[in-house]
Amino acid sequence: MKTKILVISLAMLSITAMAQKTEVKNVEKAIKKGDFTEAITHVDAAEKLLSNMDDKTKSKFYFLKGQAFFGKKQFAKAHEAFTSLVELENKIGKKKYSDDYNQGIKSQMIQEVSKRGFDRYNKKEYKKATEDFYLTYLMSPIDTSFLSNAALSSFSADDLDKSLKYYKKLKDIGYTGIATVYYAKEKETGLERNLGSKQQRDLMVKTGQYTDPRDEVLKSKKADIVKNIAFILSKQGKNEEAVKVIKEVRAANPNDLNLLLTEADFYIKLNDMEKFGQLMEKAVQLDPNNPMLFYNLGIINQDKEGKKEDAIKYFKRAIELKPDYADAYVSVYRLVVSEEEAINKQMEGLTDFDKYDELQAKKKEIYKKGLPYLEKADSLKRTVETVKVLRSLYEILEDSAKAKEYSEILKKLEQQ
Repeated sequence: MKTKILVISLAMLSITAMAQKTEVKNVEKAIKKGDFTEAITHVDAAEKLLSNMDDKTKSKFYFLKGQAFFGKKQFAKAHEAFTSLVELENKIGKKKYSDDYNQGIKSQMIQEVSKRGFDRYNKKEYKKATEDFYLTYLMSPIDTSFLSNAALSSFSADDLDKSLKYYKKLKDIGYTGIATVYYAKEKETGLERNLGSKQQRDLMVKTGQYTDPRDEVLKSKKADIVKNIAFILSKQGKNEEAVKVIKEVRAANPNDLNLLLTEADFYIKLNDMEKFGQLMEKAVQLDPNNPMLFYNLGIINQDKEGKKEDAIKYFKRAIELKPDYADAYVSVYRLVVSEEEAINKQMEGLTDFDKYDELQAKKKEIYKKGLPYLEKADSLKRTVETVKVLRSLYEILEDSAKAKEYSEILKKLEQQ
C-alpha cells in the first residue's frame, strides 16, 4: 500500500513539473511571437504553480514574466519580476538570466521609463510622471537625479506627503545635484532629452536614434532641497520641524550662503524679521560684494528707530555694487524725504507765517536732496508712480518746465 501511495505521489509530482514547464514554455512561445497579451495570460497560469517550481524553472519564469510585462509597457510589474529574478539568482549563486537582464533589457527599460516620465511631465501628467521617475530611480539607484525628479513632480501633483518623503530621502543620501547631465537630441521629435548616463547617451547616439550629444554640469541643489522640505512642512503646519531641518543642515554647512539665505527666507514667512536681519548680517560677511544682501539689510533697518542712517548706508552700498539698482535708489529717496515728517509736525497749527515759510523752505531743500535718487530710479525703471511723484516735486519746487515735461510723460503712460 505504501509503495502504491509513493508511486502516485511521484506521478503527481511529475505531472506538476510537466505542467510548470508547459506553462513556462507557453510564455516563451508567446513572447517570441510578440504576443505579450497571450504571454501574460500564461504568466498568470504559471504563477499558480510557482510554489512548487525548482530554482532553475523559477529563474526562467521570472525572466520571461519580466519580458512579458516589459513588452506590454507595464514597467512596474516588469521591474518587480526582474527584481525577483536577480534576488533568486544571487541567492542560488547562478546568474544566467539576471546577466541577460542586466546586460541588455535593463538599460532599454530605464531609457523607455525615463523618457515616458519626461513626456508625461511635459504634458503636466505629474502623478504618472512621478511613478515613472521613481521607478527609474529604483532600477538605477545611482541616477539619483530621478529621485529628485520624482520629488519635484509629486510636488507639482500636490502630493505633498510623497514629495516630502522623496526630498527627505535626497537629504539623507547627501544628494547635491552636482552632476553631469548627458543630453542628446531625439531624431524623431527633434526634442533634447536627458539620457541618464554617458554610456546610455553614447549608445543611443550610436544607434542613430539621437544626435547632437552635449554635456551640462549642474549646480548644487542642496539649498533647494532643504527649502522644499521646509516649505512643505510649513504648509503642513509643522513650522518647528521645518526650522529644525534647516538648522540641522546649516550646522554641517555653516558657510554655505544659499543655505543661510534659505533659512533667512523662511524667517520672512514666519514674520520674524529680527532673525532675518541677523542672518543678513552673516550673509554680508560671507559675500561682501552682493548688492541684494545690502539692500535687504536696508529694508530691515529702515523702519527701526535710530537706524535710518544705517539703512541709507546699506542702500547706497547696494548702489555702489549695482549702479542700476532702481529699487535701492527709490529706497534712498524715501528715507531722505521722510525727514519732512518732523517738519510737518512743527507746521501743524502754526500761525507764525515767517516761521511757516522757513519750515517750507527746509522741506524744499529736503526734496532737492532726494530728487536725484528718484530721477535715477525713474530713468532705470519708469513707473506711473515715479512719474507722478516727480511731477509733484517739480510743481512744489516751482520748476514749471519740468513739471510740464512729466505731465506729458504721465499722459502717455496712462494711455498705454
